[in-house]
Amino acid sequence: MLKLDPRDIEILRVLAREGRITKAALAEKINLSPTPAWERLKKLEKAGLISGYRAEFNLRKLGPHVTLFVAAELSDHTAASFQTFERSLDQHPEVVGCWALGGGFDYLMQIVTRDIDAYQRLIDSMLDARIGIARYFTYIVTKEVKSAAMPPFEMLAGHLD
Repeated sequence: MLKLDPRDIEILRVLAREGRITKAALAEKINLSPTPAWERLKKLEKAGLISGYRAEFNLRKLGPHVTLFVAAELSDHTAASFQTFERSLDQHPEVVGCWALGGGFDYLMQIVTRDIDAYQRLIDSMLDARIGIARYFTYIVTKEVKSAAMPPFEMLAGHLD
């Protein structure tokens, strides 16, 4: 595991806020010259700490939509059943996130559709496809309060303030 120093953590923090930042601007923000800043960035990428860069979108500007979380329980708890369910998610771009859970439910899916009717058609198609869903519970997002835009880097790296 890569040992992070405070400057590495600052690079991660800056990139979490400004993924499109230039090499020179990154160096300035972390108070280093461009070459050492770039070398540190490449080290973090090579170690797999930075797995990609992406844009954030304001879905309200794209048009009407609904975000839902669905807790799903599978009918069979074999490795093959979990694999079948997980592979099936590639067929459904509306499923924008999915996490395997320990506890009462097997998976938590984040789904974005145009409206509730589109969501119901998605769930019906998933049930018809027999991907192993025994039961599911739907939770409609009424307001985003906080998103996970930036993880607590210091705590995760073992560096507490």
